[in-house]
Amino acid sequence: MIIGKKFNELNPDEYIFYINNHKKYTDFNTLGLYRSLTENDKLSLEEKIAIREHAHRLFKKSFDFLQIKDPDVFIVVSNLGIELTKVDRAKAWEDVVKNQQKILKDKRIKHRNFGTYSKHDCPYEDCIYRGLMVNPNSRLAWGNIHFAGDKNKAEQKTKSERRKLERKRGKLIINKQIVDQ
Repeated sequence: MIIGKKFNELNPDEYIFYINNHKKYTDFNTLGLYRSLTENDKLSLEEKIAIREHAHRLFKKSFDFLQIKDPDVFIVVSNLGIELTKVDRAKAWEDVVKNQQKILKDKRIKHRNFGTYSKHDCPYEDCIYRGLMVNPNSRLAWGNIHFAGDKNKAEQKTKSERRKLERKRGKLIINKQIVDQ
């Protein structure tokens, strides 16, 4: 069966019904469910929180993976009803980054091309590339997942070239010593 409506057009009773019967619907999307909580203007804050808590009972693992797919939505949905200061927001982002690293390590996922990180997501509404799936190393990539412990590939290349030059100089010195003798 198909839901046939956007999640952000549902009322609270419909949310609960579709969450409870999610296996019957082929177009049910947990990311869409959580994102709709931020977009639905028909719901009060208390209803949004109640729906989030009900959805967590069934989809907590999917919600945790939302930290990788769409960290902005994760932060907004997990802090519904809480007014975040700049310090709180920075702490939330710090926690998300730690959890992203842990999830990727636990699942042994090597690539980092997920959700919002796999699309051109610039802030310009009239951009012709907006929403386009892009390679993470492309010029069009707007953001990517990176951690403090990541290796700097540019630094590796520089170090390689420096070592090659040192070996070359060392070989010249050895050859010059052989010739001088």
